[in-house]
Amino acid sequence: MKTTSKNSLKAQNRPEQSSTEQTQTANTTASAQRPPLPRISIKERRKNRALPTEKVLNLLRTEAPRFWELAEVVGKWIWIQFSEKQPREVTSALSELGFHWNNNRQCWQHPCGTVKPRDPRREFGSYFAADQKLA
Repeated sequence: MKTTSKNSLKAQNRPEQSSTEQTQTANTTASAQRPPLPRISIKERRKNRALPTEKVLNLLRTEAPRFWELAEVVGKWIWIQFSEKQPREVTSALSELGFHWNNNRQCWQHPCGTVKPRDPRREFGSYFAADQKLA
């Protein structure tokens, strides 16, 4: 009587692995169907992120009335929320206006100049562990 091991049975039940050639063809086809990402001006984005709340609202009112209708002012920040996923053109426009995506809140946020680059070393102090004397 012939016995078979569990591993040989698993190997027989496994589907064939696809070849690298098939995978490359599938990836090429998928990337050919996807349109290129819209280009955004990083210079404009940086400039817009530093604007105060009122100036951002004015910019939205004049440049993007659709976003202005959805804008919610929360403290000094501006949030824009959509009920469904937006096309890349919309998200790139928001990004260029200085907004960023907050995955926790599921909305686009603009800090309205309130976020300042901070140096944690100045705020909290720092030291090198090797410089400390052992007790």
